[in-house]
Amino acid sequence: MGRVREWLDRTPETWAPPAAGDLAGPFRFMYWLVRSQSRRVVLGAVLGTCWTVGLAVPPWVLARAVDEGLVAGDTAALVGWALVLLAITVLNALLGIARHRTMTKIRMDASFRSVRATVWHTSRLGASLTRRVSAGEVVTVGISDVYTVAQALTVTGPGVGAVIAYAVVAFVLFTISPLLAAVILAGVPLLAVAVGPFLHRIERTGGEYRVHQGRLTTRLVDVLAGLRVLNGLGGKAFVAERYGQESQSLVGHGYRVAGPTSWVGALSGGLPALFLAAVVWLSARMAAAGTITIGDVVAVYGYVAVLVVPVAFFIEGGSDIARARVAGRRIIDLLNLPVAEDDHDVVTTPGSGPLADPVSGVIVRPGLLTALVATQSAEAIAVVERLGNLPADAGTTWAGVRIADVAREEFRRRLVVADNDAEVFAGTVRDIVTGRLEPDDSRIRAALRVAVAEDVVEALPDGLDAEIAAGGSDLSGGQRQRIRLARAVYAAPDVLLAVEPTSAVDANTEAAMIDRIREARRDLTTVVTTTSPLVLDRADEVIVLVDGKVSAAGTHTELLRGDSSYRALVSRAQDGLDDRTADE
Repeated sequence: MGRVREWLDRTPETWAPPAAGDLAGPFRFMYWLVRSQSRRVVLGAVLGTCWTVGLAVPPWVLARAVDEGLVAGDTAALVGWALVLLAITVLNALLGIARHRTMTKIRMDASFRSVRATVWHTSRLGASLTRRVSAGEVVTVGISDVYTVAQALTVTGPGVGAVIAYAVVAFVLFTISPLLAAVILAGVPLLAVAVGPFLHRIERTGGEYRVHQGRLTTRLVDVLAGLRVLNGLGGKAFVAERYGQESQSLVGHGYRVAGPTSWVGALSGGLPALFLAAVVWLSARMAAAGTITIGDVVAVYGYVAVLVVPVAFFIEGGSDIARARVAGRRIIDLLNLPVAEDDHDVVTTPGSGPLADPVSGVIVRPGLLTALVATQSAEAIAVVERLGNLPADAGTTWAGVRIADVAREEFRRRLVVADNDAEVFAGTVRDIVTGRLEPDDSRIRAALRVAVAEDVVEALPDGLDAEIAAGGSDLSGGQRQRIRLARAVYAAPDVLLAVEPTSAVDANTEAAMIDRIREARRDLTTVVTTTSPLVLDRADEVIVLVDGKVSAAGTHTELLRGDSSYRALVSRAQDGLDDRTADE
């Protein structure tokens, strides 16, 4: 038996993402979760059925003990049936333990499988994710929604068992009295009429609650990310007050969900009690009339009392499914966000030619350190994003080849966008710098040197093995910036597009960083957005943007001589640099 259970419970370790058909609706998604662990679900249904049906056996045994032992005055029969009752009780306890263990595994597998699908898809979306869905929504999907959907899979075990147990008890009661069986069977449609409106309301109000929960989680993520800034600006009290107001609004939505949920909970206990009272009264009247025996009255009481369990499962399962429909919809909405796929009929590997952005007119020549400068930093960032193909198929070309026609894996390996706000994940310095690449300590130290981040690592107690908190919260802004740059340098791409890579460091560090980048990436293409005169002076070419279009291009010295608007822009930046130097 143990080997059979182990075989049924065994689920292959291989994992495959849900297909498009599995994301057609919440129920299709839940069916995918069931299908992915079908053996375990079958075992859960069998154990759930045996357990719930087994609950109906003690009343039958007790009826035999009453009629054949107590009423008949047969002590041996009474002792024999008492021992049978003990054995049945122990067996039911073991079945209950096995059922609970199996259903816990089913829920955990469903949770982990859903989380894995979410992580897999969000990683495919890459940088476009933040433009399409908020961080709070992703967090809520990965924690709350995944748990809610997994909880609904309980219907595959006790839920199936409850249906079968209900039918078995109705059949047994039919052998005692067709009238009693009819009363029991009439309870199912009565339950649907009583509970159905509440389940519908749970689904509707739960959807509203879920939307507000995602928004509030997003605000919390934003507050935590900007806590240092709020400390400096003295805005914590205002943000806390506003967050408190929105929290109270969410509480109000929660009450609207809790109302029908509490009614469902009350009905799950109250309706079976009403059935118990009605059937016991009816069976007592029948015993008084001599239609059934005293033992039958005891059995009927036990059967109806046992029905409390499956009836409660009916109601709770319906409530779980109503909530899972809402949560499942949020999960599949995230998983259905489209991902730019390679056109496998046109996959080209570009050479080492220039990068060209037709929207702005920017042409980045290969093998140079190019600086993009604009009065509005957003204009330069927009150019970098188009060059990096972050808004997919913006018409950008590389060596005359449309980036949209380049294999995505090949493109992301050869071209890296180093955003100044890129995430710093929790882990060791070694893990953070190497990312998905194989670690090489000598290369890591070389990348840290290029980013002038050696002192950051030297100040940590364990060097490259030192743990960094999520988001680099235990580092200063300048330290995080240098660690991010080291990560980009370690990737050694053919083209590096860096957004303000030196904006958070002092002037001396900035000068060292740009000199080392220039040296380390000699003959490779590097683009930086900046207004710093120190960086502009060291660039091989400076491209000036006005209203998002190329206004002028040349060396820093040439532009100072021939472009008055550039001189004014650099002059303002120089004043800021002088202020930074004075602060040192």
